[in-house]
Amino acid sequence: MRIVYSLIVSCIVSLGWAQKETLKTSNKRITKENFVPGKTYAKDTIINGVIYYKESVDNSSKPVTANLKIDGEQIGNQKSIPAEIDSLGIKTLEDLPEVVELDQKWLEELYSNALYDTIYKSVTELTYEPIDYPELTTDTLKARLKRLNARTPFNVEYNPSLESVIKRYLKHRRVSMERLMGLSHFYFPMFEQEFDNYNIPLEMKYLSIVESALKPKARSRVGATGLWQFMFGTGKEYGLDVSSYVDERIDPISSTNAAAKYLARLYKIFGDWDLALAAYNSGPGNVNKAIRRSGGYKNYWNIRQNLPRETAGYVPAFLATMYIFEFAEEHGFKPERPLFQHIQTDTVHVKQMITLDQVAETTGVNIEELQFLNPSYKLDIIPKIEGKTYALRLPREAIGIFTSNEDKIYAFAKAEFDKREKPLPQLFNADDKVRYRVKSGDYLGKIARRYGVRVSQIKRWNGLRSNNLKIGQRLTIYPRKPVMNVSKPKTTKKTVSSKGKKTYKVKSGDSFWSIAQKFSGVSVQNLKDWNDISGNKLKIGMTLIVSE
Repeated sequence: MRIVYSLIVSCIVSLGWAQKETLKTSNKRITKENFVPGKTYAKDTIINGVIYYKESVDNSSKPVTANLKIDGEQIGNQKSIPAEIDSLGIKTLEDLPEVVELDQKWLEELYSNALYDTIYKSVTELTYEPIDYPELTTDTLKARLKRLNARTPFNVEYNPSLESVIKRYLKHRRVSMERLMGLSHFYFPMFEQEFDNYNIPLEMKYLSIVESALKPKARSRVGATGLWQFMFGTGKEYGLDVSSYVDERIDPISSTNAAAKYLARLYKIFGDWDLALAAYNSGPGNVNKAIRRSGGYKNYWNIRQNLPRETAGYVPAFLATMYIFEFAEEHGFKPERPLFQHIQTDTVHVKQMITLDQVAETTGVNIEELQFLNPSYKLDIIPKIEGKTYALRLPREAIGIFTSNEDKIYAFAKAEFDKREKPLPQLFNADDKVRYRVKSGDYLGKIARRYGVRVSQIKRWNGLRSNNLKIGQRLTIYPRKPVMNVSKPKTTKKTVSSKGKKTYKVKSGDSFWSIAQKFSGVSVQNLKDWNDISGNKLKIGMTLIVSE
């Protein structure tokens, strides 16, 4: 609302109050193509980039009440009464022409779809008092910022406020920064590729840390979602698919592409990357107001005191993050590596609906790894919709397994979906409900396999928004497999004898599903039961029993 209000006010001011004193407009809006020769028109509004006008009547040259009749009696022509010029000069104040031009540009760029109020609480509550951190002297910081400023288009100049934020992060956020550095090895390469396509400074990748702490499913209190914190409407405007199955605001590549387009438009408006950053957070209207209140200054540090509180801390947090990442080695950071590098994964377009559970079962990749690589599928289901293409990201070693066995995998998925087509009373019988207590070492995929259900079903039945579980937490489950509620004495792991039974030695690339396909009448569950295995992990060289 702040953005819309500020832009409406600026448009009124730019038209000029003096003009409104002498012009009377008709109600019908027209474009230039409908102009009538000899008539005067005034600009009315801009909709979707098209300028609309209304017919104007100049009171100083035309009579307003010509041939006036009252109760049918002719009164005669009346002379127009010229308006008196207001003696108060306040109505002749003029706006800054350059800022009016910025407003005009942004009106043409659909200003109402701004991203704001998405910054983390730590940014909104930044304070700038001096921080005692002797490991980094002011002189050393000044020298490093000077070097950083020389290689980036951002205005990275020393000031006490920035020094305070940098030292605060180094002193109090070291562990979280180290973790973020680890995650960045996966995300930053794809960010840099998208930014390079739109001529965005590559250092803009650090903005994702300020926005979402590199959490693809991060969601603000106002609904901004994903690594780049897009609101629903803005995501739709930039081509991000948001449906019951998919939310591309959470997809790292799609959302980064949209963020690059948005930032490029902001830079086109302001011509300054610091101001583009501020507008990304609070909206162009608030930045324009800050420029006005500061007397026309366009340096971020000169207008910062006139920006909303969360935006005032936004750019310092971004610059502090950039400094720490760029000089991580000098400060002794040892980041943890993620499960995958981006280059160690690849994608395949799905040809029919399939779930991540089914992919896990057929490729041997853990469901948790698949959820990390494919965060945009809200129900862990990859849909097949006519006219749309959806991709499955897998570790490279699993791509070969999937593509080589596509027909079999899709047939398996279809068979699984066909089994689920049952009336709800049969599928969710209250008498079959199980209350499961989470134990140490449990995770949703493991529990789902135990009861023959899907991770997405357990989440839906229990209102879970994430995959995190707590020891002792109670879960409601409607099992597909028969479950005996008879308490059993604790026993040690039984030894499986292979005497007189057919066996198979696990080779590189094998999974339970691919092995089951080699032997007629053998299922994945048979292999697990015969070998007393509960998970999906196989080791090269291990011997499996493949017959009863």
